[in-house]
Amino acid sequence: MPWRVLAVFAAAVGLWWFVFYGAPISRTYDRPTHAVRAVLTAVLVVPMVALAWHLLDRRPWAELGLPSLRVAGRHLLLGVACWAAPAAVGFVLCMGLGWVEIAPRTSAAEITGVAVLLVVLVFLYEALPEELVFRGYLQRNLATVLRPWQAIVGQAALFALFGFLVGVAPTVSRLFIFFTFALVLGVFRVATGDIAAGVGFHLSFQTVAQLFDSEGAVFEVSGTAALGVFALGGLPFTLGWMAMVHLRRERLDWNTPQP
Repeated sequence: MPWRVLAVFAAAVGLWWFVFYGAPISRTYDRPTHAVRAVLTAVLVVPMVALAWHLLDRRPWAELGLPSLRVAGRHLLLGVACWAAPAAVGFVLCMGLGWVEIAPRTSAAEITGVAVLLVVLVFLYEALPEELVFRGYLQRNLATVLRPWQAIVGQAALFALFGFLVGVAPTVSRLFIFFTFALVLGVFRVATGDIAAGVGFHLSFQTVAQLFDSEGAVFEVSGTAALGVFALGGLPFTLGWMAMVHLRRERLDWNTPQP
């Protein structure tokens, strides 16, 4: 098991590093470059995990965290709701108390188009491949010898290390965000038994964050620190985690390793 975990973690770091720095793609940000990177990431990472699971683990596909389409759709929407509901409260709080001011940089039609595009790109670039690697393959393997809560912490540590190694979490504050985010998503995996809810939570968070706070943001924001804590990260992470634990409390078992 440790060698399987190490192999897939190293492969994931290598593939993302190639997409970021090794592929013949422009280093400056624009939508076409974002799209190419997203497609390339999905094309490289998803088959890598599938191949590792088939050749190294040889266990049923469902144990990787891939439910049926019907269950996946329901859990995906649950994950979206666990982020979106507290995030909406956070936005209202920030705007109502004057902590944050938001102004559009472009027309409503273009904002809508960018939002739809970002849903697709975030799904391919971050939500699906990262959940498949960390909450799918790595957490499932760790859970065979560790208690579920230990497996959650283990994959969260690997996720933070991954962010550092590929250069997207170079500071202590970014490492903390990566680690905390992965803890929440790890709980979602234990609570639902698959990665779909985590994909939904990941997708909604990253999509909205990139609309308001990224190189390609379509809104001008003053008070980004308050927005990050109350509308994007801190409050939704905390309340989303609490909501999932409450809704799925009959399934949660923090102490029994999986077969």
